Amino acid sequence: MTTHADKAILSGADNRPPMLEKDMYDSWKSIMELYMMNRQHGRMILKSVENGPLIWPTIEENGLTRPRKYSELSATDAIQADCDVKVTNIILQGLPPEVYALVSNHRIAKELWERIQLLIQGTSLTKQERECKLYNEFDKFAYKKGKTICDFYFRFSLLLNDMNIYNVKLEQFQVNK
Repeated sequence: MTTHADKAILSGADNRPPMLEKDMYDSWKSIMELYMMNRQHGRMILKSVENGPLIWPTIEENGLTRPRKYSELSATDAIQADCDVKVTNIILQGLPPEVYALVSNHRIAKELWERIQLLIQGTSLTKQERECKLYNEFDKFAYKKGKTICDFYFRFSLLLNDMNIYNVKLEQFQVNK
């Protein structure tokens, strides 16, 4: 029996990115890159994933330097800025809900892409090394002078997400130090 998704693939429909299956990461990555290349400005989209977003040009005005507004960008830079947003959306649409929930706070495609790879494939660290690193980060976690409470919360939530991803459990005495 052919599913609706199979029929869409057979008919050449490409209006949705491929969905990540956790045990098929390498295949998904390859198909996702082809999907991105098949979009309008595909090379610029992939450039966002590989090199990060456009570094916005600046302009000097009244003795101050500021980033250009979108309306002040060159045509090429405006397309690249649009591609930076588009690629993040493409990647997020290709994620199952449980992965999306862990990475959706990333808005930069390069970071999102790397985070998904880390989440699915892990690193060369052994489980014990990874746990030690996370316990150490948790023990030393503190407010950094000059940072906002949002920055503090964001860093803390990333740490907790990492601990959740690697199934690191904190004992009661570790939390109440």
